[in-house]
Amino acid sequence: MSQPKANLVKNRRFDEGPLIGSRHVQCFLCFCCLSLCYALRVNLSVAIVAMTDTNSTDSDFVTYEWDTSTRSFLLSSFFWGYIVTQIPGGHIAQKYGAKTLLLIGVTLCSVLTILTPLAADIGGWQLLFALRVIQGLLQGSVHPATHAMLAKWSPVEERGTLGTFCYSGSQFGTVVMLAVSGYIADSALGWPGIFYISGAMGFVWAICWFFFAASTPAEHKSISPEEKKMIENSLGQVDSTPKVNAPTPWVKIFTSPPFISLIVVHCTHMWGFWTLLTQIPSYMKDIMGIDIKSSALLSSLPYAVMLVLSFFFIYLSKLLSKKQSISLSFSRKFFNSIGHWIPMISLIALGYVTKEHATLAVVLLTLTVGISAATYLGFQVNHIDLSPNYAGTLMGITNGSANVMSALAPLCVGMVVTDGTNVNEWRMVFFIAAGFYFFGNLLFVILGKTNVQSWNSPEDALAKRLSIIIDPETPALLLNGGGEVKPVIKENGNQ
Repeated sequence: MSQPKANLVKNRRFDEGPLIGSRHVQCFLCFCCLSLCYALRVNLSVAIVAMTDTNSTDSDFVTYEWDTSTRSFLLSSFFWGYIVTQIPGGHIAQKYGAKTLLLIGVTLCSVLTILTPLAADIGGWQLLFALRVIQGLLQGSVHPATHAMLAKWSPVEERGTLGTFCYSGSQFGTVVMLAVSGYIADSALGWPGIFYISGAMGFVWAICWFFFAASTPAEHKSISPEEKKMIENSLGQVDSTPKVNAPTPWVKIFTSPPFISLIVVHCTHMWGFWTLLTQIPSYMKDIMGIDIKSSALLSSLPYAVMLVLSFFFIYLSKLLSKKQSISLSFSRKFFNSIGHWIPMISLIALGYVTKEHATLAVVLLTLTVGISAATYLGFQVNHIDLSPNYAGTLMGITNGSANVMSALAPLCVGMVVTDGTNVNEWRMVFFIAAGFYFFGNLLFVILGKTNVQSWNSPEDALAKRLSIIIDPETPALLLNGGGEVKPVIKENGNQ
């Protein structure tokens, strides 16, 4: 007895490839890439303490008399370049592939990392500042290019899981660098060893990336036919990559309500997140009497919890995906609400914790930062939902905009908090951040979408919508580019 045609469509969509396949190798390489990039980003934050320790008795390594203002200037220099290349990086990855872009960017960034001690010795803080700006320029394309990779490699059913795994690398790299940098600085290598070791790891990654990475399944030399077919069927297309010269539909992108909500939620997320990361140490020291920066454990604890919770949310996502009644849209908004509204509540609570309950304040801080990992299954992969073809460009736009908010948030805190020991002023800071969390997620819940937008393939939208005709003689079932099965009624031979 022949199998019903509707089941053929269902079986085609959920045709499974190998349990551990080439797509997982690509995601592991992206995980390592993000781990490395964040290690290269935060290494100066730890090394600068030893670089400016004029009381050090170790005469083998030079120290610098940089004041607080100069140190802050150097620590912010990376982001001056980072913001600039977000959109161009996504656009290049979208048109020419993410593999080469990431290979060149991360390799050059690693070279500059190794040259950091020399730059500080030759040109002082001015040359070091310029070097860090260039490193920011080189890393600006990392998130957009990673999104471009995920758009081509992640089956729809695994998109949230694989995306969360990739981006959890940022927490892993931060935790490892914060944990080991102090030991390296105290070793025979001294503080320059922090840059030498992290830079050398970049070359190890580059070699692995060169031989094992590919921008798309079609370009991968050893992917199995079953896995390649599974990915293509899940995405509802064999090759949806726009022609290199095809114009990007900028007007349609910037007038799309789902994408506008995505920009807003990304910006509000970064406001709250960077308010915490940059200002909480001052709050804990001035109000609670706890010096977080002096403890490597306390400094890395929020990142470590965020890393662990990333994998917990992956597990929870898999449990929810087994329930057929739960849609992708509900899943995205559910996890995003966890990642925004629970931190909103804990931020408000943090404003009322007294010095006598300093341990509770540490717990709330760790919870607020850690639970934001849920957004990896929320808005942070929604770019790929809306437009697999332009996911890199969309990520460049939202991440570039959001990093502007990252710079504005500390400035706002400086305007609100004029007396660091005034708990009421800090409470207002937490209320503002909580308001951003609430509004951003609310807009995402109302306007956010998970279906592929019509401007994803403007040059052949009709062909993408009607990509598979099951039976041309009877009322047909069509599988569109977003993987949605629709009945089509024929009249007089016309669909």
